[in-house]
Amino acid sequence: MDKLITVYHGSEQIVEVPEFGKGKKNNDFGLGFYCTQSDALAKEWAVSSLRNGFSNRYTLDTEYLNILNLNGPDYTILNWIAVLVEHRLFSIKTPVARRAKRYLLDNFGVNVNAYDLITGYRADDSYFDYAESFLNNGISVEQLSRAMRLGKLGEQVVIKSKFAFSKLKFNGFDTAEKDTYYVLRKSRDDEANRMYIEMLEEEDDGLYIQDIMRGGIKNDDPRIPRNIFK
Repeated sequence: MDKLITVYHGSEQIVEVPEFGKGKKNNDFGLGFYCTQSDALAKEWAVSSLRNGFSNRYTLDTEYLNILNLNGPDYTILNWIAVLVEHRLFSIKTPVARRAKRYLLDNFGVNVNAYDLITGYRADDSYFDYAESFLNNGISVEQLSRAMRLGKLGEQVVIKSKFAFSKLKFNGFDTAEKDTYYVLRKSRDDEANRMYIEMLEEEDDGLYIQDIMRGGIKNDDPRIPRNIFK
């Protein structure tokens, strides 16, 4: 990552001064300011079928920031999902899912609050469903890894610490027109779901969460896909 980067925050509002400590604690990586390095994706995230939105643009000086890259080679897809189950509200309906959540937190958890900045996959609604299906033993870890690349939803950049917030500089905004960007957002989501259903039709003998728990599998196991962003 370059020291000086441009990030975009998709919102229904113009946000000139992002405030530390604001937002929803049940977002993917907990409390923080959620951005992307893609203006187009920020515009998709900003709109709904009923309203336009805004892509707020910032310069972020990353020098001296302690950065966690969950999509780097040091982390696996299970590190990402462990962070997700710690913060997002999953539907825990079965004993398997309850045990799975505990196992993931104990063996793959990452303390995201120790970092100034986090990069990693964004769990939009469909992608959150894929993660929930894995937790309930519905898909294998290999299928989960493939699913996270469907639709090319992209990588998010999350500003976590007060120090990181101080390194943000507002550089203006663009309007995201719903007639353009909601269509693109829905098309991306529909295509991802179509590909996901096709993937489920394929025969799969990979590792499911029950296999991972029964085998005592840890993060260094070569069968767990690395979380490398492409």
